[in-house]
Amino acid sequence: MSKQGQLVLENYIGGKFVPCSKHIDSYDPSIGEVYCRVPDSGAEEVEAAVKAAKEAFPGWSEKSPAERAKVLNKLADLMEARLEEFAQAESKDQGKTMAAARTLDIPRAVYNFRYFASSVLYHTTECSQMDHMGCVSYTVRCPVGVGFPPGVVNIVFGTGPHAGDALVAHPDVPLISFTGSTATARAITERSAPYCKKLSLELGGKNPAIVFADADLEQCISTTVRSSFANQGEICLCTSRIFVERSIYPQFLARFVEVARQWKTGVPSDPCNSNGALVSKEHLEKVRGYVALARAEGAQVHCGEGVDALNLPPRNAGGYFMLPTVITGVTDTSRVMQEEIFGPVTCVTAFDQEEEVIARANAVRYGLSATVWSRDVGRVHRVSRRLQAGLVWTNCWLIRDLNLPFGGMKCSGVGREGGKDSYHFFTEVKTITVKH
Repeated sequence: MSKQGQLVLENYIGGKFVPCSKHIDSYDPSIGEVYCRVPDSGAEEVEAAVKAAKEAFPGWSEKSPAERAKVLNKLADLMEARLEEFAQAESKDQGKTMAAARTLDIPRAVYNFRYFASSVLYHTTECSQMDHMGCVSYTVRCPVGVGFPPGVVNIVFGTGPHAGDALVAHPDVPLISFTGSTATARAITERSAPYCKKLSLELGGKNPAIVFADADLEQCISTTVRSSFANQGEICLCTSRIFVERSIYPQFLARFVEVARQWKTGVPSDPCNSNGALVSKEHLEKVRGYVALARAEGAQVHCGEGVDALNLPPRNAGGYFMLPTVITGVTDTSRVMQEEIFGPVTCVTAFDQEEEVIARANAVRYGLSATVWSRDVGRVHRVSRRLQAGLVWTNCWLIRDLNLPFGGMKCSGVGREGGKDSYHFFTEVKTITVKH
């Protein structure tokens, strides 16, 4: 709904839009101004949503896989038909370019629904005969969550301390799937522990790229610029530490900085821009703080923040923009090399030996993803096996297959997502034994 020309969102509970008495201002990152107000929900709204889900669960869970697949495909069709509207909304809310929302985010969401609509039709269960006991045992998968008629999907807006806390601590919410920071995941784990909830946590990353001297440098540099700065660096899988074999380090650095400067930042609606704005003013200040810390520790900033001028139209002067920033001279123990920055900042450093770089790449508390660049097939396999990361790309980045597991090691997460893993997480396995 719209109030005095400003968009005011409502919660969606039990198949109806439900107004809220309190709201939070939501800013358009590209101009730094409020563009809508979202509900500031709490325990009351969460309780209503959980009640609606419980009431909808029996009917939805009894539907056949084919019936549920039909609903998922219908949703995908509706999203695809209104792709441009979704892309505009996503760009305005998050600050990313329209091109990224239009060609990546929304099409990928559509694909996800179609993939799971298809995969749900082909899962198999287990069966075991116990002839000596005259028994046969088999497994069934019982749904834990619910899906689309009234009450199956409920959307409750709010902050973590209010709506989030009420949700994760609710005794009737059996599982939690969360994507966000490691600190928030710790709070979720603590609040949900008394209820023994199932958790799937996709958390932060401090992802390394390892570039050996025999790498295809042109392909490596163009891809690593993208993996470092795509979506303003606000992708958990973005590269933030680049280890380059010393013999090619000067050549790599010079070319990498040159290509990074060509990565255009500006108004999200301009198709010529590769990056838009960061998600919030607070986050922009946090990312800038890491660059300031690097400088204070004696590091060199080669391009981007504080080095190059960012030219914006007057209307966007208050937006949360930041140029791709490349830093060298940072020690491995610096917070800049240890903590997730989640912005358009990457550090480049040299290494000498394979053993050395594996140890350095693993010397952080995160373990989400990594990339390895080399023409040596044996080395690629050897290094990939030893890297402490849930995903390792070699000579590429961000190629995903929904059939395969997605998730991180160490403080980068708990559990995995993807075809079989998602199926297992959102169902409970039950063994049934029949005496005959």
